[in-house]
Amino acid sequence: MHKDIATPIRTQEILKKYGFSFKKSLGQNFLIDPNILRNIVGHADLTKDSAAIEVGPGIGALTEHLAREAGKVMSFEIDQRLLPVLEDTLSPYDNVKIVHSDVLKADVKGLIDSELAGFKDIMVVANLPYYVTTPILMKLLTENLPLRGFVVMMQKEVADRISAKPGTKAYGSLSIAVQYYCTAEVAMIVPKTVFMPQPNVDSAVLKLIRHEEPPVTVIDEEFFFSVTRAAFAQRRKTLLNNLQSQLPNGKAKKEDILRALEQAGVEPSRRGETLSIAEFGALADALHPYFN
Repeated sequence: MHKDIATPIRTQEILKKYGFSFKKSLGQNFLIDPNILRNIVGHADLTKDSAAIEVGPGIGALTEHLAREAGKVMSFEIDQRLLPVLEDTLSPYDNVKIVHSDVLKADVKGLIDSELAGFKDIMVVANLPYYVTTPILMKLLTENLPLRGFVVMMQKEVADRISAKPGTKAYGSLSIAVQYYCTAEVAMIVPKTVFMPQPNVDSAVLKLIRHEEPPVTVIDEEFFFSVTRAAFAQRRKTLLNNLQSQLPNGKAKKEDILRALEQAGVEPSRRGETLSIAEFGALADALHPYFN
């Protein structure tokens, strides 16, 4: 068994050896607690028949734990300075592929086909860079990739928003966007003290498992998401006001919006945060003929 990368002493040694300095712009915070890493990987339920996709491996702390549990790990690293570090720290593992690329620009589907061919069970397991958590998640959710789900660390506040239920303060268009594709639950809270350098906020590990079918069937997915975004544009405003101000030519189409709300069985005076995904689905379908 190799010495864990993720201890404070070993992390310091590695950073010193390579003269590595943290880049604020890349949101680099490295985990220095092996127990937390084991816990994160445990939530992913991996076997040697599973493949894991990681984003932002840093010096390989989580990558190493994934390599021990999964059949193969494919990890995206944008920071060129970390490539020689990873080659060194992960040298004991022959089942890791580091892709030097920005995951937001990468052809992830093509890489899954070439690098993870033969794996039927694929999970994204990552300590996501905080400044691009949402764009990365949305890209991986919307590109129709063959994923079972995600176990990802992010700012606690973002995890709370994604997993929020209707009628709560945290519930918004992001909750709906993610829950349309997956079930979402906060698996664990991670204190800021287990990172180097320490971030300013606590983190949470979010577990997302893909639905076989979306919880609501809509005529036009893109329009459905634009309606949910419109409904939350100004949280204090009623649905009617938000839809009028956010949908194209909405002011002139007040009567159409009222008709659609009635058809969907939704009171115009309600606020976006009180609607379930099913209600948003019915509303988007009722509005669709008037705006397309």
